[in-house]
Amino acid sequence: MTMCSFPTEWHRQDAVLMAFPHAGTDWAEDLKGALTPFVRIASSIAYNEPVIIVCDDPEAIKQLFCETRNITFVKIPTNDTWARDFGPITIYADGKRKFLDFTFNGWGEKFESGLDNAVTAQLIRQGYLYGDYEKIDFVLEGGSVESDGNGTLLTTSRCLLNPNRNPDMSKEEIEAFLKEKLCLQRILWLDHGELEGDDTDAHIDTLARFIDEETIAYVTCDNEKDFHFPELQKMKEQLESFRTLEGKPYRLVPLPLPKPRYGSKGNRLPATYANFLITNHSLLLPVYRDERDSEMITLFKQLFPTHEIIPIEALKLIEQGGSLHCVTMQIPSYYA
Repeated sequence: MTMCSFPTEWHRQDAVLMAFPHAGTDWAEDLKGALTPFVRIASSIAYNEPVIIVCDDPEAIKQLFCETRNITFVKIPTNDTWARDFGPITIYADGKRKFLDFTFNGWGEKFESGLDNAVTAQLIRQGYLYGDYEKIDFVLEGGSVESDGNGTLLTTSRCLLNPNRNPDMSKEEIEAFLKEKLCLQRILWLDHGELEGDDTDAHIDTLARFIDEETIAYVTCDNEKDFHFPELQKMKEQLESFRTLEGKPYRLVPLPLPKPRYGSKGNRLPATYANFLITNHSLLLPVYRDERDSEMITLFKQLFPTHEIIPIEALKLIEQGGSLHCVTMQIPSYYA
């Protein structure tokens, strides 16, 4: 019988995968400005950990870096830059890494995604990712699932049960399928919570994240007049009802929303401190030139005392509907 597990983000990593903006993406109007946070993120990770950058022109992208140690540039065509959602979801089978290549359909066919959906297979074929591999005919994005590493998955019903993903499957069928493929004991379904301006149908990585097996950091709103207030209150109440596998309430850490940010057309942008990235030695935290930024930096230093906390300004990222975690995907170590 195969022994398997779905590792946490804080499990030891071999690399982080990114995909950079190019003239054929929605970033084209301000490509130089868009590339700035991507270079900052990649450079911050590469200081201690390898980065794989998928891009359309490796030589041109190399010129943006002062130092390219620990960075590999790979020429693969993409529709966009959200590596979290089209990159591989990794499990361990009998102690070794296995890449699961789920279908990416542009968050319910909202956007063209054919090139992005092929990226993981290309990386495997070209030898940049090595390990067992399985292509899976099931729509699932990495930003929609949170693992505690011990058999518990945290996700949202608004995303995974949306008929624009796997319309022919019931909740029970989806749950059974994910338990088998992701080596799970159970799934905790959040039925409330979403961010205005988010195209993903409420990805969990914008709302609530495991800090450890007994701790969940979650987004809160303290303004009763804000669009988000009622739904986030209900989300908090549901999180308070969840129990660990040992039957204990989770320790809950509130992450207040930054002040509202708006795009050029007056649309609200999905700024959230929950969209952080954990790497081997650092935690990259999205910040928004907000008065709460320093408070959040201090909080994360307490939550991750052995990690360097690296603030990354993410205002440009949220203009396209995502933030820092959305443009990265960790590649866990080969052996569990």
